[in-house]
Amino acid sequence: MESLAGIWVTVYIGLGSNLADPIGQIMSARTAITQIDRVRELAFSSLYHSAPMGPQDQPDYVNAVMSITTDLLPIDLLRCLQGIENDQGRIRKEQRWGARTLDLDMLLYGMQCIELPDLKVPHPGLAERAFVLYPLSEISPHLQVPGKGNIADLLASCPTNELKKV
Repeated sequence: MESLAGIWVTVYIGLGSNLADPIGQIMSARTAITQIDRVRELAFSSLYHSAPMGPQDQPDYVNAVMSITTDLLPIDLLRCLQGIENDQGRIRKEQRWGARTLDLDMLLYGMQCIELPDLKVPHPGLAERAFVLYPLSEISPHLQVPGKGNIADLLASCPTNELKKV
């Protein structure tokens, strides 16, 4: 894995699960992320219950947001996160928004805008998803989202959609 030659960047990661002990999945993922070489945890939000996106014939989700600092390149960090998903039983299907043991999304990578086939940052759905915005604002209330504005303004136009702290 390549690094940014000693430049450490703050990264925000969304965590979600609705299968096989979702709270346990989230907490295991948190531990696994902190064990990635050249990654340090900065903050971890409360856990939140949210209704599923897409098909409603699946259990509610548990979501959280974590901030880390790292000097890993974005694509290398993405591969590490995908490895954690796989280790925790994630099965990738054609259907979007289906039930899953674990979903790890890189929400922000510093103030960078990234457009790669496998990675888009800021995460395309970040500004419309209560299950991302509320935990994100909890750990970084003054955050500026590249191309979207400040977190307080984004929250003001985002209904809670029955989001509840665990």
